[in-house]
Amino acid sequence: MPIKDQLDTDLKNAMKSGDKALVSTLRSLKSALKYAEIDAHGSLSEDDAIAVLGKQAKQRRDSITEFEKAGRTDLIEQEQAELAVIETYLPAQLSEEEIRTRVQAVIAEQGVTDVKGMGLVMKHVMADLKGQADGKVVNKIVRELLA
Repeated sequence: MPIKDQLDTDLKNAMKSGDKALVSTLRSLKSALKYAEIDAHGSLSEDDAIAVLGKQAKQRRDSITEFEKAGRTDLIEQEQAELAVIETYLPAQLSEEEIRTRVQAVIAEQGVTDVKGMGLVMKHVMADLKGQADGKVVNKIVRELLA
């Protein structure tokens, strides 16, 4: 089932059950998808929809980090709950070991030997993983392997 249809179904069910936090999160996701459609001047492919949801997840992770710095535990809990909902619609995240294996393969394939080729490696790895890994984790692993 396409992500948009799944969101619609889940939103209806959440409204029936009276789960206000889930309703709010799902409406936020539907809104983000709608804005992306407007920007694209047409409907989104499934990959584009996953990219939008990935961006929403990244925003939540960044907010959690900032709220931790500020000591706002009330907001951290809300963002974590929203992130958990978003992650149910995203592809399963790869472990660091799986990411490391793919990065090593790309490094060997591209013949990169130092940090100067990091951009090339990141470009290929992120295209290969498409939402299956957080960019910060991939960046950290690429830096380790090229250092």
